[in-house]
Amino acid sequence: MTMSSHLQELRRKHETLSERVEQAQRSPGFDDLRIAELKKQKLRLKEEIQRLSQG
Repeated sequence: MTMSSHLQELRRKHETLSERVEQAQRSPGFDDLRIAELKKQKLRLKEEIQRLSQG
């Protein structure tokens, strides 16, 4: 896998997580801890994208 395709995959996963977080936040009764975990995953992906983009 090339660096470019790896970054594309990470960005796709980040976008998917963004959508899941938004849906979860709109769903009444959705577990707040699960939302927090999704946000942490999203942040880790964002940090990895930034690290790889700079290197």
